[in-house]
Amino acid sequence: MGLDIQKSILVDVSANSQKDIFKLISNEAVNKGYANDSNLLMEALINRENEGTTGMMDGFAIPHAKSNTIKIPALIIFKLTNGVEWNSMDGKKINFVISLLIPEEEKGTTHLQLLSKVARLLMKEEVKNLLKEAKSELEIEAILTKYIDK
Repeated sequence: MGLDIQKSILVDVSANSQKDIFKLISNEAVNKGYANDSNLLMEALINRENEGTTGMMDGFAIPHAKSNTIKIPALIIFKLTNGVEWNSMDGKKINFVISLLIPEEEKGTTHLQLLSKVARLLMKEEVKNLLKEAKSELEIEAILTKYIDK
């Protein structure tokens, strides 16, 4: 069962901090029409991060937010040009961000389904390597479509 979700994928994203990335995610979400208010979205991302790190292993982070400002479920994906400090589980810097944005009213169902799919994805060495090696938005899109939409 594929989830009906919008995706925005950007490679060669430059950021100096976690806060920079949250700002970039929030601006991208508003620009794409996924959310109404970038400040509210950024606040939701920061609040979620304060509950516990979304920095996983091997350079991946999955920051996520549920908010009334989010209009439609979306994934915003950044491949970073340089590693960013994230307080990740293995202490490594993050260079691949998969952000999940979920409207408040869908928080129980869509959010959990998507989060579990992405988390499972990042447990697969093969998938992580493919994502790290991907050079373009299209390559990343193809990998995600192949593995997430199963």
